[in-house]
Amino acid sequence: MKSTAKAFICICLLVLGALGASAQQQQRYTVSGYVKDAQSGESLIGISIGKPGTTIGTVTNEYGFYSLTLPAGQHELQYTYIGYAPTKMTVDLTSNKRLDIKLAQADRQLNEVVVTGKHQEKSINTLSTSLNKLDIAEIKKLPTLMGEVDVLRTIQTLPGVNTVGEGAASFNVRGGNGDENLILLDEAPVYNSTHMLGFFSVFNPDAVKNINLIKGGFPAEYGGRTASVLDIRMKDGNNQRLGLTGGIGNIFSRLAVEGPLKKDKSSFIVAARRSYMDIMMKPFLKGDMKDTKLYFYDLTAKVNFNLNKNNSLFVSGYLGRDVFGFGNQADLNWGNTTGSIRWNHIFNSRLFLNLTTYYTKYDYSLAFKSDADETVKQQFKWTSNIINYGVKPAFTYYINASNTLHFGLQGTYYTFKPGKGTSQEDDRYSEVVVKDKHGLETAAYLDHEWKVGNRFGIQYGVRLSGFQFRGKSTAYYYADTTPGIRKRLINEQEFAAGKNIADYYFLEPRLSAKYSLNSTSAVKVAYSRSAQYMHQLSNTASPTPVDIWTPVTNNVKPQLTDQFTAGYFYNAPGDKFEISAEVFYKTMKDQLDYIDDADLDLNEYIEADLLAAKGRAYGLELYAKKDVGNTTGWISYTLSRTERQTPGLSQNEWFLNRYDRPHNVNIVVSHEFSKRASLGANWVFASGTPATFADSRLEYQDWDIPYNTTERRNNYRLKPFHRLDLSFTYKGKQLKRWKGEWVFSLYNVYARRNAYTVYFRQNPDDASKKEAIRLSIIGSIIPGITYNFKF
Repeated sequence: MKSTAKAFICICLLVLGALGASAQQQQRYTVSGYVKDAQSGESLIGISIGKPGTTIGTVTNEYGFYSLTLPAGQHELQYTYIGYAPTKMTVDLTSNKRLDIKLAQADRQLNEVVVTGKHQEKSINTLSTSLNKLDIAEIKKLPTLMGEVDVLRTIQTLPGVNTVGEGAASFNVRGGNGDENLILLDEAPVYNSTHMLGFFSVFNPDAVKNINLIKGGFPAEYGGRTASVLDIRMKDGNNQRLGLTGGIGNIFSRLAVEGPLKKDKSSFIVAARRSYMDIMMKPFLKGDMKDTKLYFYDLTAKVNFNLNKNNSLFVSGYLGRDVFGFGNQADLNWGNTTGSIRWNHIFNSRLFLNLTTYYTKYDYSLAFKSDADETVKQQFKWTSNIINYGVKPAFTYYINASNTLHFGLQGTYYTFKPGKGTSQEDDRYSEVVVKDKHGLETAAYLDHEWKVGNRFGIQYGVRLSGFQFRGKSTAYYYADTTPGIRKRLINEQEFAAGKNIADYYFLEPRLSAKYSLNSTSAVKVAYSRSAQYMHQLSNTASPTPVDIWTPVTNNVKPQLTDQFTAGYFYNAPGDKFEISAEVFYKTMKDQLDYIDDADLDLNEYIEADLLAAKGRAYGLELYAKKDVGNTTGWISYTLSRTERQTPGLSQNEWFLNRYDRPHNVNIVVSHEFSKRASLGANWVFASGTPATFADSRLEYQDWDIPYNTTERRNNYRLKPFHRLDLSFTYKGKQLKRWKGEWVFSLYNVYARRNAYTVYFRQNPDDASKKEAIRLSIIGSIIPGITYNFKF
């Protein structure tokens, strides 16, 4: 810890030295305030504020706040954002001034607004690397399953992001597992981000304002995961007038209501969805399947209060659940609950505080019943959940136009309930309980953005994180064995509540730097180290809703990842299109792997079946985007490799990860024929995923037993994946305040039967015949129709 403290002090001294070097004797004052939509009162994120003709400027933060320090005197400032008419203001700085701005939406025909509206936020002007920003308006242009807008399907079209196949319940970023993505909804973590086993996301598009996906070069503010950060911000709600938004589709319907509680001072938004596949199937189900349940629902809500000019309060919440039931025999349900309270406080024109407290719970239940006969009844039920409480004070100090300081603290307390299983047969009752685990994760961070002249910029910082595995719980101690063999238990010890069982601390340095070659191009480099103190236990290709979350313990170490990134970014004159090329190299230490035939279900000694692996991933990501004109969209291509090495497995050699896809192509196009009609298309191509197949067999009493003589994992690759989706949107005539549109979609246009996996079996009618079975989640064209409305 002494070396860690010294490193932290060195970073602080470097920051102070940079600030001293940038100090100027000339009198300077600060103009600050909020920027909001004039029609709805929504705060606007990423608004560009600057002096025309210069590189001096800033952008609004996640709450619409900005601060810009300038020399004393008169200055012309321009506020610009895509889709809004630019606003110019002349300010005479003889003292610090508060200037709140409302931007009016521009006529869609004004190309100059579209072209220049987001220049400050273009990749060549920001210090961030591996960052993709998506506006909900962009997402709504894409075709998707059943015509429904979906956040997760959209980010899977970006470079560096893929999945193991259709219906996967998570996504993979630059060789990371699904549990290595930090998914935030108004700063509250979300542990399962999908409905219906991966086909839809839990994020209601009617309640989403904007989305940031960070794949590398993480700012020091973020921690706890090692692959990516998906930061989703909800709408605040219209504080000017009441409004309705919704849609009616094949699978589910949705409705959002928003409006002012007190005009200009407070507002709310409530958005709900409910699928009705179970209702549609009911007339066709008979007998034991008559009471089958198959649906999901979610409710998203937010209220905010502008207490005074220096204080704002936001309260957000989410509740969602999936229910699957097959008659009276089986019932599976899972869901998320999140809540966050955020307080914004402006100490002065330069110092901004956001204090967040949050609660998150993810739980599932699995139950089976069977009536062997009229006298014997059997039933089994398994429940599990994870609960955490967190607090995060985050400060931003706007020193001047060239220097911004971010610093803060974070703390999260976890309770893991891995599983409780109960079974009953007549009057006989038994129970298996995997004991609860508790942990406290803490962090302090410091981050400095420094623009050195007109060409060079750097963002560097450090995050000091730690985790304490605490009681009340049981610590298990195992003897070392041959790698790949289940460990032998030698002792176990009970720890009282609050007692430390094991603790870990890491210093996580972060660095991003940018050099502008000219006004249209720039190069960037980044390095980040990230520690992760929890794991999702899953030995399937993709995590499932009933997988188990576990913290690091005295046996399970934190995962540590180092990532290097370099890229070239080009922005065409007039912002007509942008191009980027990034390369990355990533090493991963202490990833979890499993012995062959590992037992993960209700296993109190599950750590005996876990292995510590190391991983590596590297690749090239190409991205071209056009967001001006009648035809817009993007093309992404990823060339990558992700591998793992686990002692005791695959002859101790490197083997391919299950989600390794060397080639991944996405083409996303949207074309507007007129103000009322538009076409969307999405084509994806990806290499097949690796799989482990037997290369030999043992024969026993006319039955074949598959056998892998090489013991190598993922020794085969499935055939390539590709699919085309189309959508057509037709907007009806506006009737006073009522706006409506029809969305017609075709998913998997040419009915491609992509293989999720392949398995082998003997022909049930002739045991002498062997056959390979391709499992396709979707193997036909799926039409969809949705009517969207806004009032």
